[in-house]
Amino acid sequence: MTKINKQRSGCIDVFNSFLVCLATYAGIFEFPIIRPCYEIPDRLILFSKCISSKDFNYWVHFYEDDYLFERIWNNPRKYLPILKRFKGVILPDFSVYRDMPFVMQLWNIYRSRAIGCWLQANGIKVIPNIRYGDKRTYRSCCDGISKHCTIAIGSHGTLKNREDRIIFAKGLEVVVNRLMPSVIVVYGSCPDSIFQTYKDMGIKIVNFKSDYAKSRG
Repeated sequence: MTKINKQRSGCIDVFNSFLVCLATYAGIFEFPIIRPCYEIPDRLILFSKCISSKDFNYWVHFYEDDYLFERIWNNPRKYLPILKRFKGVILPDFSVYRDMPFVMQLWNIYRSRAIGCWLQANGIKVIPNIRYGDKRTYRSCCDGISKHCTIAIGSHGTLKNREDRIIFAKGLEVVVNRLMPSVIVVYGSCPDSIFQTYKDMGIKIVNFKSDYAKSRG
């Protein structure tokens, strides 16, 4: 199904409907579909740092506190020329906490996909970031993402205790079984206890240390 969202004359587009004016949708919650990407990043840079960077040989990522990149949702047109300079973008990692109301978890997944859809429409290569919260989001978080392509996932801050690790691992299992990605880009810790199974399946795991870990040596 294709939906064309037209902003009414004189109205403020508070929902950024222009981001999905050319979108097609998938799943019961109608997340915008992201076209497949098969690129494998070799260097990453934080969104908050890319704005002042003179080196554009990076993929931009958003694995940082939400307040540091909320501005791309508030004013996406402002940052489009900046992002176009780089090799590509891993989609925004808006927080999806398990103690959030379900609708808020879905809203943050939607926002990431809406931005991704718009960036693709503007000629930018994007890798979908898969973020899930509680088990209700496990399957829907894959809606609109192609099979057998490159995906990204952030593990930083999600493996702090046993419960977190179990939930992260269970969600990742659902994601892999549904999408069967060719490549998983992992930002943060990449323990064999979770990822070795997928390596054995032939999935390429590309791991980047978190900026926090690099700053701690």
